[in-house]
Amino acid sequence: MAAFLLMSFGLAWGWEALAHLVLHWSLVNPLVQLPAAFAPAIAAVVVRRWITREGFADAGSPPRLRAAWRYYVLAGLGPFGVAAVVVGLGTAAGARPVADPVPGLPFWAVPFVLLGLSVVTTLLFWGEEFGWTGYLLLRVCPGRPRRAALVAGLIAAVWHFPLAFLGYVEYRNLALGLLGWTAWIMCQEVILAWFRERSGSIWPACLAHAGNNMVLAPVTTAMLTGPGGFGDLGVQFLVVVVLAAVAGGLFRRLRNPACGLPA
Repeated sequence: MAAFLLMSFGLAWGWEALAHLVLHWSLVNPLVQLPAAFAPAIAAVVVRRWITREGFADAGSPPRLRAAWRYYVLAGLGPFGVAAVVVGLGTAAGARPVADPVPGLPFWAVPFVLLGLSVVTTLLFWGEEFGWTGYLLLRVCPGRPRRAALVAGLIAAVWHFPLAFLGYVEYRNLALGLLGWTAWIMCQEVILAWFRERSGSIWPACLAHAGNNMVLAPVTTAMLTGPGGFGDLGVQFLVVVVLAAVAGGLFRRLRNPACGLPA
């Protein structure tokens, strides 16, 4: 576990510091983020293969498309449902949602384009989920799946923190922003743990993670921030409230994310 965490954090944080502070590259560029994004997967592969030599039997790599197709559908469409509820709550609270969340694209085409982006980028989010959901979740609190989901989510949240200091995201109030971001990622990890357990694969979790980044975050931000809307912290608060409700409903159903390993 120590080797996994040292590599996951060391590779990601070291690359982000080098890219931003030395090479002066923007971390907003997805290509610049790639080495850091794959750090948890690299760490999990190294630990499984060369340190513990335990292999990959419980890594959840098989996609199990036929058996788990319902969870793929839910992972792909769920972020749209969460975004719709968030925008609805924002409207009820007095915001005036923007009619064109993706400028230049007809509103009816937005869901199809964003869903396509989620599917295409699912492989990229394997870089995190093979580490967090495929390795860390199963080992951080053995036999305590609910605690494991919370701890894994907290670790994943802290792993993201340098992005708030290196230009990727900016908060008007840094402390509140990081607190909200932590809550967001911890709620997300509970949901991803549920997908991992029920599907027997990490791939629905990868798709749901892609939907968070390609659908939920950009849609709610585009529609609710700016004139007539809320600031970044207001939108973040609404998203966390909705995600917490979803995660709370799934939390008590978590039994054994190891999917076949003794609880």
